[in-house]
Amino acid sequence: MSELFALVTGSSSGIGKEICTHLLKNHYTVFGVSRRGSTIEHENYIDILADIRDELAVEDMYKIVAETTEGLDLIINAAGICVISPLHETPSKEFLDHLQTNVLGPFHVLKHGIEFVIESVTHVINISSIASRVGLPDMGAYCASKFALSGLIGVCSKEWKSMGVRFTNLNPGAIDTPLWDNADSAAPREKMMKIADFINIFNMVINSSSDVEFPDISFLPREGVSPQ
Repeated sequence: MSELFALVTGSSSGIGKEICTHLLKNHYTVFGVSRRGSTIEHENYIDILADIRDELAVEDMYKIVAETTEGLDLIINAAGICVISPLHETPSKEFLDHLQTNVLGPFHVLKHGIEFVIESVTHVINISSIASRVGLPDMGAYCASKFALSGLIGVCSKEWKSMGVRFTNLNPGAIDTPLWDNADSAAPREKMMKIADFINIFNMVINSSSDVEFPDISFLPREGVSPQ
């Protein structure tokens, strides 16, 4: 096991999986959390099946983490869903699903993650979206959840300030990931950012001086604003 420990939600695919792979290459022990499990195979990778919408599942998740370490250098909220539909066509259940996955899940992760905070070391990174800063047509549920996540993180960052915890919200535009495989979107995928573009920003953030904080970083494909 390495001496650096990271918890990453949404580890089964897309950005979450790429973050896990990147951290493993950079000598972290990674606890990857998802509902369906990951295909990552690495001696420093610990796969945890958990639905972060379920508070008891999150408590059990941290029991597994506690078997290996008492502290986390990185807590990364990467799990999320995004369904595209106009407000008047959005079922209430679909709207609620966004809030439960994109807001309630991170709430559970942070609420119980406080026990694993390393003072003046732990860095909480939230994979949010440009949709947390601007309303986007046909993405009402997603925008609402990301705006709510921003408020939640704002509160947590103030409550944990005395412990020296750093918080970063990464707010990308559209990134070409499996998120778009079944999405009826007008955004052409060839004009989206590549995952490598995202990882470059992510790498800069995690390797920055502990004296520097990036509360919010927004970055977009050069062709214009589009959601992630």
